[in-house]
Amino acid sequence: MDIAYPFRIDSTGRTASSDTERHIRDLIEQVLFTIPGERVNRPDFGCGLMQLIFAANSNELASATQFLVQGQIQQWLGELIQVEAVKVECENSVLNVIIQYQIRRTEQQQVARFSREV
Repeated sequence: MDIAYPFRIDSTGRTASSDTERHIRDLIEQVLFTIPGERVNRPDFGCGLMQLIFAANSNELASATQFLVQGQIQQWLGELIQVEAVKVECENSVLNVIIQYQIRRTEQQQVARFSREV
């Protein structure tokens, strides 16, 4: 059973679940937007993406951010997915992340888009 994110109770009073594709997307979102040190038992979990958006915008920062995101997703979810491409954009006060990946079990291609307003 894949637990839904964010955690909630469904209409039957049990822990809500999600399908595999949605669960993997939820896991990617957790890696992206968790700040390292935020989880007590996994202090190195997450990529701290939200901390980087206040840095001066430049091509170097964009490249470094893409490298960081891809590395952290591969580290934490590498057994579930193969990351093929990462694109990070900061437009006005919105951070956009687009990740293209392949689910290892089904070899199905997926594209996930995440946005956060800062």
